[in-house]
Amino acid sequence: MDHQIAYAVLDDRLKILRQRTFQELVALIGRPDTNTAVGEDGKTYQLETQVFWDRKKGGDIHVIVAVDDGGWSAFKPLSAGFMMAPDGTFVGKGTPL
Repeated sequence: MDHQIAYAVLDDRLKILRQRTFQELVALIGRPDTNTAVGEDGKTYQLETQVFWDRKKGGDIHVIVAVDDGGWSAFKPLSAGFMMAPDGTFVGKGTPL
């Protein structure tokens, strides 16, 4: 898997998720979302998004997206995420995991 391209695919997904409201993201808790995207290299990448409470229900949420190309990288996908407070502000830097 080309990590640079995979991170670009991952970043595109995170940009879309960052535009959602806190309530829209809370609705995804306990419901992992999987989809695919085609990278610049023409390969299909699998994306899995998970949202969960960071410490306690009703508090901040943590959004994580993992990406792999369906090969061996599926055993150790690249991942990144962000945290959001109930008021819709972002918490922390949201660096790759």
